[in-house]
Amino acid sequence: MCEKIKFEEIKEAVKRNYIEACLKLPGEILKRFKEAFEVEKNPLSKKAFKIFLENAKLAESEKIPLCQDTGIPVVIVKFSSEIDLSGVEKAINEGIAEAVEEGYLRKSVAHPLTRKNTGTNTPAIIHYEYSQEKTFEIWLMPKGCGSENMSKLAMLPPAKGIEGVKEFVINTVKEAGPNPCPPLLVGVGIGGNFERAAYLAKRALFRDPGMPHEDPDVAKLERELLREINTLGIGPLGFGGETTALFVHLEVEPCHIASLPVAVNLQCHSARVKKIKFL
Repeated sequence: MCEKIKFEEIKEAVKRNYIEACLKLPGEILKRFKEAFEVEKNPLSKKAFKIFLENAKLAESEKIPLCQDTGIPVVIVKFSSEIDLSGVEKAINEGIAEAVEEGYLRKSVAHPLTRKNTGTNTPAIIHYEYSQEKTFEIWLMPKGCGSENMSKLAMLPPAKGIEGVKEFVINTVKEAGPNPCPPLLVGVGIGGNFERAAYLAKRALFRDPGMPHEDPDVAKLERELLREINTLGIGPLGFGGETTALFVHLEVEPCHIASLPVAVNLQCHSARVKKIKFL
């Protein structure tokens, strides 16, 4: 028997959490800001982290967005077979549209050719993930465009191996420079095919910040990439320093024996995510 979550319950939860996502950073991000402030030696970089912390405090207390780019809404719906999904997309989009009005969030979504603004920051980009366990969750990410524009995908030959993957990821961050508003969260998708790798990279950004991959070999690669990215010297907002990235998250899936898809999805320091658990 399917269980149906009430339309209004979904809409109100999405509205409330989407506004909060734009006003409040995850605790682990703030913790990393504080740690970076202590270790940075470059005065400009140190000042940048001080401003990030002050900005986060003001945004939460004054109820104003962390960044003027309140993004394009990316959503993951996690569900099981017991859940009736009818009306879910409508509820999500209405919740986001109301959040934009009530939270005074910038309207940044437009037709790609005419550039006519939709006026609501919708439609959201919605992905679905099926779970064997009874669950219904909605994950929200207001994804800014400065970092999104710097993201890349490559179909590497398998002979490139792990070193080829590392080279592509590091070069993507290096070429992006200050444009994606570092320090970054670096989401990397490895495997699948062309479109799946891109999704895996985005999916990696939804992971709780700093949570290592469950596979120890993948977690080791995450640490190696973070260490090497932070030797690039780009630093916060491109001012130089020790912290170009806060975290590197990898998601990995099997791929065809003749290909090695790799996608890098960059997230700016305003790394906004909220997860709503209904069941």
